[in-house]
Amino acid sequence: MMFLNPWQGALERMQALVQRLCAPSCGGRAAGTREGQEARALLIDALEGAGIEPAGPVGYLQPVPGCGGANVLAQVRGSGPYQDRLVLVCAHYDHLGWHTPGQEAFWGADDNAAALAITLELGRVLRAMPAGLGRTVLLCFFDGEEPPFFLTKGMGSEHFASRPTVPLSSIDLMICLDLVGHAVGPERLPAALRQSLFVLGAEKSEGTAALVDGLAEAVPGVRPVRLGIDLLPPLSDYHPFQKRGVPFLFLTCGRWRHYHQVTDTPDRLDYNKMLAIARWLEVLVRQVAQRPEPAVAFLPHGRDDQATLESLWTCLSLLVPWFARGRELLRRVEVLRHAARGRLLTAEELEQTALLVGEVEALLA
Repeated sequence: MMFLNPWQGALERMQALVQRLCAPSCGGRAAGTREGQEARALLIDALEGAGIEPAGPVGYLQPVPGCGGANVLAQVRGSGPYQDRLVLVCAHYDHLGWHTPGQEAFWGADDNAAALAITLELGRVLRAMPAGLGRTVLLCFFDGEEPPFFLTKGMGSEHFASRPTVPLSSIDLMICLDLVGHAVGPERLPAALRQSLFVLGAEKSEGTAALVDGLAEAVPGVRPVRLGIDLLPPLSDYHPFQKRGVPFLFLTCGRWRHYHQVTDTPDRLDYNKMLAIARWLEVLVRQVAQRPEPAVAFLPHGRDDQATLESLWTCLSLLVPWFARGRELLRRVEVLRHAARGRLLTAEELEQTALLVGEVEALLA
């Protein structure tokens, strides 16, 4: 008997979807515009083509009056005693619109067409192979994440969290993808660094950090690296869920030199890494969906300073041969690593760690 590979053709489908979302017809996908509506229609067509059922109040849609747009919601139903509990996988589909109307747009390939393509392929695979899916997986494509709606009532994720289509208490993990289409750092850097996927927020829910750590080598081509979410200001759609006490993870490859630039184009993405991220995401979602707990506890004060510093130390160890400042940054991390053994960092030490995260991101950009 021959078994079909559920990921067959995924690379080509992801490339094609990114190209269409970054075409002039979508013109930067600004919320509340004709181009945003075109992007929304592309997502719905893809969901229908994959046989993924709608989960919005109006078909696939949840209107978002604050930005003049709509969230796109779909689901793959789980089975078993926890089938009414949920894993949310989320990515925003809006971007910054036109730079020069009708000519040049903020194309948003990495921000956030890549995440949309990954999430759609995840849904396609789960729909094709639902066996063992113990929780329902809700796919949320949010509108209005970019300015001027970020952190306002017009933000699609804020609208969903304030007017949820499902009880927020039924969500065992919200997984937010943003800026997940590029290799980390310049081409000359080692693959172990360029394949990094930063995973933030695992410390904020019971058992999630151990689950993520157990998947460190689950899929070749991607290297999950854990960091603490409290080191950063709110950056994406996870924030409305975090402030309401919903367990979450934020997956990102970090900001880079093409962030919010017209140069964020499909040709700059690493599609093999995107495929690896999609396959790793499937493993993660299935693990979460099979957790034996009836509910996953949110830990509002959860911290894992040691994991953050170990991740920084590993990244900087790889950077030292390539950047003159790498050795000095590594020395600063080593001081904090020693301080974090057996205790939590002080407020001043946390501030120093946050500054180090920013400096490493700037080096890699």
